[in-house]
Amino acid sequence: MAEITASLVKELREKTGAGMMDCKKALGETLGDLEKAVDWLRTKGLSAAAKKAGRVAAEGLVGVITGGNRGAVIEVNAETDFVGRNEIFQKFVSTAARAALDTGGDMTKIAAAPFPGTDRDIQGELTHLIATIGENMSLRRTASISVSDGVVAAYVHNAVAPDLGKIGVLVALESTGDKAKLSALAKQLAMHVAAANPQSLTVADLDQAAIERERAVLAEKASQTGKAADIIAKMVEGGLRKFHQEVVLLEQLFVIDGKNRVSKVVDDAAKQVGAPVRLAGFLRFALGEGIEKK
Repeated sequence: MAEITASLVKELREKTGAGMMDCKKALGETLGDLEKAVDWLRTKGLSAAAKKAGRVAAEGLVGVITGGNRGAVIEVNAETDFVGRNEIFQKFVSTAARAALDTGGDMTKIAAAPFPGTDRDIQGELTHLIATIGENMSLRRTASISVSDGVVAAYVHNAVAPDLGKIGVLVALESTGDKAKLSALAKQLAMHVAAANPQSLTVADLDQAAIERERAVLAEKASQTGKAADIIAKMVEGGLRKFHQEVVLLEQLFVIDGKNRVSKVVDDAAKQVGAPVRLAGFLRFALGEGIEKK
């Protein structure tokens, strides 16, 4: 019997595309014989996953989960929208979201976490789903957010099941005030983030390259007016302020009331919850964003 080494497992994974736990099991079942292990995986349908790995997967689901002052979001992709309506796939995404919360949004740890009710890890279960459902799938990205004292609330847009949908948002509020009232406000803010799609929390957090691109566009447009240089400079600065109001969360007009800036809504909430409130951060995942679809 050949020794089942890490390099042997790695070689089998490269040959078949199957998950690490499935490869270990295959080698164990075949007494370390690599070729027999390949055939064992083929009979289980697990090596079929490798053939699908190059196909574009931009559909699927975004899952969110919260627990007190913590929250996590994860995106799991598949090739078609149909898979997102599959209850087995939905259960997988919910399980992966729970692992994201438990691991602080560490994808490596999520993939290696045990999948309940099986002898596979989460990555191995995904490989199993690929072979079973017949589409390429991937654990694309994850993130987590927390506050020391406060709440994290979630909102899902275009939900297909509880906490699963096309857009997932988490909002974290820091405050010692009334947690129920804080949660209600955080949920409204999460709905706002889903609709308004801010690029950053504050002006200081904005990507500098995005600011410079906007400044260049504004300067070019202003220069075409033929006005004096000092007037053009004021036009550019005015345009940048308007840009900030469009893309910075605290500067945006709150979509719920349509009157106040988000910063004012948060400040005014102190009276309701009985303590100062700070918007500590947000996360927004839109399904498939940034994936080039064929």
